[in-house]
Amino acid sequence: MGRWGITLPLTAVPLAEHRDLVRELPQLGYTDVWTAETAGTDAFTPLALAAEWAPELRLGTAIAPVYTRGPGLLAMTAATIAELAPDRFVLGIGTSSPVIVSGWNAQEFTEPYARTRDTLRFLRSAFAGEKISHKYPTFEISKFRLERPPQPPPKVMLAALRPGMLRLARKEADGAITNWLAPSDVPKVRAEVGADFELVARVFVCPTEDADAARGLGRLLISSYLTVPVYAAFHDWLGRGESLKPMHDAWAAGDRKRANEVIPDEVVDDLIVHGSPDRCRELLRRYVESGLDTPVISVLPTGQDPREVVRALAPE
Repeated sequence: MGRWGITLPLTAVPLAEHRDLVRELPQLGYTDVWTAETAGTDAFTPLALAAEWAPELRLGTAIAPVYTRGPGLLAMTAATIAELAPDRFVLGIGTSSPVIVSGWNAQEFTEPYARTRDTLRFLRSAFAGEKISHKYPTFEISKFRLERPPQPPPKVMLAALRPGMLRLARKEADGAITNWLAPSDVPKVRAEVGADFELVARVFVCPTEDADAARGLGRLLISSYLTVPVYAAFHDWLGRGESLKPMHDAWAAGDRKRANEVIPDEVVDDLIVHGSPDRCRELLRRYVESGLDTPVISVLPTGQDPREVVRALAPE
């Protein structure tokens, strides 16, 4: 068995109440804990706790936005986790979305490709302990140096969907992190980054045999996420443009109820893993067989205690 990741913290479980589960994860067969950053916990604090609770786990952010912290603060925060978990921390960075960057954090969402590239280059220099005074195309840094450069420097991975960002990841990063894809999509993404390059993907998992309930929840998520322009373009590239066109048309007309209704079952079943825990494990393994290195489970609500769901989804 290769890597088997879990997204923490779990919805509706207070962060402090994760301790017993996190301590148990290595024995269950999990190798990784990855965080996200939207409007709940930040991406780094849960990893500081996990570094203490389960020193065996690899820890990663998927992702920390490049806009919502200044470059220096992002480097400092990452260096702190890297010091707590030497050689076990992966900094995943990406653009996030205009809603999070502009709507919630009052920052301009401009030149996402260039800002990500420049942030990656800055971080490489910062983690190496360099004193940085440099005018990057999207920001300028004057006389910044980390007081405690992490040893060893953490790996840096890029959130990437389409060819441009995937190729940037291959050229300058240590891996790529992707999202919202089916096992059948993995070869197309893998082709852009080549072999021997880590590909991580968050996979939404709803372990219930109530297919209608799982699809209903899946439709809500799909209409919320895949109407965001970057994800719409991603699925156009993957070949789902026609299947998702009725959803986009209804969404553009302001009819969110209709947008959910017209998402085909096949699309939901492609993008949301659901069924018994055994079937969910089987589907997760299909991602790996298709070329994914690290599946990162994101548990969707089923009415059960999500901690028990994590235990049920452990690799056998």
